[in-house]
Amino acid sequence: MRAAQTSIVASEKSSKTLIRILSFVLAGLAAQAPQAADVLAVSAAQVQALGIEVAVAESGKALVLDGLPARVAVPLDQERVLAAPLAGVVQSLAVAAGGRVRRGQIVATLASPQALELQSGALQAASQSSLAQENLRRDEQLFAEGLIPAARLSASRTAAAQAAAMASERAQGLALAGARPGQVGGALALAAPIDGVVLEQGVQLGQRVDAATLLYRIARMDTLWLEIQAPLAHAAAYRLGAEVRVAGGSARGKLIALGATVDAGSQSVLLRALVETGAAALRPGQAIQVELDTAAAGARLPAAAVIRHAGRTWAMVQREAAAGAPAGFAPQEVQVQAQSGDSVMVEGLAAGTPVAVRGLAALKAMWSGVGKP
Repeated sequence: MRAAQTSIVASEKSSKTLIRILSFVLAGLAAQAPQAADVLAVSAAQVQALGIEVAVAESGKALVLDGLPARVAVPLDQERVLAAPLAGVVQSLAVAAGGRVRRGQIVATLASPQALELQSGALQAASQSSLAQENLRRDEQLFAEGLIPAARLSASRTAAAQAAAMASERAQGLALAGARPGQVGGALALAAPIDGVVLEQGVQLGQRVDAATLLYRIARMDTLWLEIQAPLAHAAAYRLGAEVRVAGGSARGKLIALGATVDAGSQSVLLRALVETGAAALRPGQAIQVELDTAAAGARLPAAAVIRHAGRTWAMVQREAAAGAPAGFAPQEVQVQAQSGDSVMVEGLAAGTPVAVRGLAALKAMWSGVGKP
């Protein structure tokens, strides 16, 4: 009885050892599979039995990525903000959001006590500058007649220069505030800085505002931006100058910027396109979908022809029988640039190369050493 138990224990140990050895061998085969590029011998009868079909890789043509989400925005150099130069009360507003304005058009007036101070200071500085100039002209004449020393003339010149600088400074401050020069009183008249459309009205009539409060946001909209969220997986196929089209519309443009960072949540890349054709049909802030032409490179394959293994992509290339080598299929690594529908654009494969497009599960199993046909 004891001998039988000993025999059973020994048998179990042998079985466990054999299982460990087999597991180790299979793991080794699986780890080496992606580096193996040897031809997998497959006869014509086996090709038919496994349902393997072959297609020829087409020359690279630009794929179109459609349904990409995008947002319409105004280019930064086409937008201006009109803000209150001083604290005060809004007396009038000449245009509402959506209205068109011309450069220099008075769009708002503001009653401000600070404006009175600026106007008074500007008038006083101008008077002092005029008086200093008169004193300088008199002293220049007296010096020419030898009645005053050179030191007095120098002092007069310095005083006149300082008074002129002060008057210029006050006048510029008055102009920036929109106040009328040469008088005291009256509202500040604020003009549109550019021709364009009012995107936002920031205040209401009669509202008390502080300095720098937004009154209007104005933009030219002859051209617009499209900010596109594009898949990171196709980043290699994005090219500056590629055409972008708004789905279901006539607007189209060109890529002008490729994002250098990736959105952590969506794993997408920000692309920016400039729309010059059909921009009038778009509105800033509008959410749309666009079509994007990707770069043409490499070869075009059916999506089913690509195998993914260990984070890399492969195609099964058909090989004819040659001296010392059987007919069959060889795995060849490729890099997917873009995918649209049932087609993929790849690098690493020449156009005209025959590749398997069906029956790849069996070929992958043979390649990994998991099974044989």
